[in-house]
Amino acid sequence: MKTNETLIDRWPPLDFAAWSPTLITLHLWTQIVGKVRLRQMPWINHSWHVSLYVSSSGLTTGSVPYKQGIFQLDFDFVTHHLRISTSTGEQAAMKLYARSVASFYQELMEQLDRLGIDVTIHGIPNEVEVAIPFDEDEIHCVYDPDSVGRFWQALISIHTVFTRFRAGFTGKCSPVHFFWGSFDLAVTRFSGRRAPLHSGGAPNMSTRVMQEAYSHEVSSAGFWPGSEQFPQAVFYSYCYPTPSGFSEQPVEPADAFFSPDMGEFLLPYEVVRQSADPEQTLLAFLQTTYDAAVSTAHWNRNELDCDLTSFEL
Repeated sequence: MKTNETLIDRWPPLDFAAWSPTLITLHLWTQIVGKVRLRQMPWINHSWHVSLYVSSSGLTTGSVPYKQGIFQLDFDFVTHHLRISTSTGEQAAMKLYARSVASFYQELMEQLDRLGIDVTIHGIPNEVEVAIPFDEDEIHCVYDPDSVGRFWQALISIHTVFTRFRAGFTGKCSPVHFFWGSFDLAVTRFSGRRAPLHSGGAPNMSTRVMQEAYSHEVSSAGFWPGSEQFPQAVFYSYCYPTPSGFSEQPVEPADAFFSPDMGEFLLPYEVVRQSADPEQTLLAFLQTTYDAAVSTAHWNRNELDCDLTSFEL
């Protein structure tokens, strides 16, 4: 049966205050699932082995190796289940509902064990100020399916735009992927040159990991749903190292601004959502902030930029 496209809000409202308790709980659940992938995968540069990916039903780990083949964990935000499937044909499902982080953690570990997936994770959250061990966290226990559904629909639209933007670069570039530590969707371009040693600084995150992630010059953009300290969903764009003059460069749209505190350009999600053409508004932000980065950092654009729009199979 064909879905009625008019019933889907492709750029839904994301009221941080209204859904923040659910956001916090979901953030911690994704950390647990992401850490399972982290433990089973070989280390890939810039921690690309840890991320999740936007899927047709939610968020997925993609294929993860284990002794009997591969398995996959899928957050299904249509039916609100976490699904586990293996290459041996075994499957399991956990219902997503208003349950504690400790309850979620315990059931997931039990289900993985039942399926013969032997994995032990570091049971403390990363990149959060207050890191309660997963098996002790009875505080965070809110799950509103409608709010999660809106967040996922926003991710779908943003993922599509990020993928189009990614196609304009022939140099080294990350996938469009979801980092569960910072709970953001990101895409990162690389100049190919080494960067100064990063100083670290993320809460509950190894400096060594940060230094490997930023071992080379980057121009990175992403989407972040906000936090208690910054209670609104935003798009961001930054470069590392930050060249002189980057913050003064003109960017689009007019509502975008540079935050000295965060060291990056920001564009509120609501501005994009309310614009006449959200896709083009977001693309303009991605392109002009990238232009600001490469012009001030003197990247070799002739070797890195590309236009494949005329290619056909």
